[in-house]
Amino acid sequence: MAEPAPLQQPSGPLEAVNSAFRAGIGHTVIVVTGSEPLDPVAVAAVPPAAIVLAADGGLDHALAAGLSPAALVGDLDSITPDGLAWAEQHSTVARHDPRKDQTDTELALAMAIDLNPARLVLLAGGGDRLDHTLGALGALGHPTLTSIPIIEGWWGRQRIRVLHGPGRAVFNDLDLGSSLSVLAAHGSCEGVTLTGVEWPLVNHQLDPLVGLGISNIAVESTVSISVLHGVVTVFLAPLTERDVA
Repeated sequence: MAEPAPLQQPSGPLEAVNSAFRAGIGHTVIVVTGSEPLDPVAVAAVPPAAIVLAADGGLDHALAAGLSPAALVGDLDSITPDGLAWAEQHSTVARHDPRKDQTDTELALAMAIDLNPARLVLLAGGGDRLDHTLGALGALGHPTLTSIPIIEGWWGRQRIRVLHGPGRAVFNDLDLGSSLSVLAAHGSCEGVTLTGVEWPLVNHQLDPLVGLGISNIAVESTVSISVLHGVVTVFLAPLTERDVA
């Protein structure tokens, strides 16, 4: 019997998408958004086989950081001419009417959902537009993302985990003494249980944006959080060079 042909590595952004579909749902999708350059430490933490999508001008920052987006999504009012020319040559371009109801980030996340990822990461360099930041992170709580097992945000170096209920997340990589904050950023959360920290919670109702869950401390090697109803957001210690070593 003939030996099976070896798997070929994806030759470009679009082939990476096709390869992910053939391989199943065990892949990571990165959505690059925002108007600021990406942090090199966060970029170094992007898995080599991840599929990268870009929301409008996020494509310019992705390219500057050495990432090659498979798709460009948005009304394209902030991307540079050079960035758009690259996208038209190398990726899928989904142009939307500027009078749309959704933000470019929301549109890119909707495309990510269609790729059935096991892990979704919203990657941005940060920025001083608080409305854009809240809108982008808020989009990670949309009900259409519930089927994605792992939802994260990397904002600069800040790590964020968004957990849709009913769900549970376990963190084994936190340093003892490191801080973490738990917020109900998308409305009230019911049945919140947090263990492995200085101030645990048991089947707690967490009201929207209250300070109860802010600045907790990891005291065990394993920290666990679960939620029965609602969407809880966990702010973890920033990424460091050790996370990508």
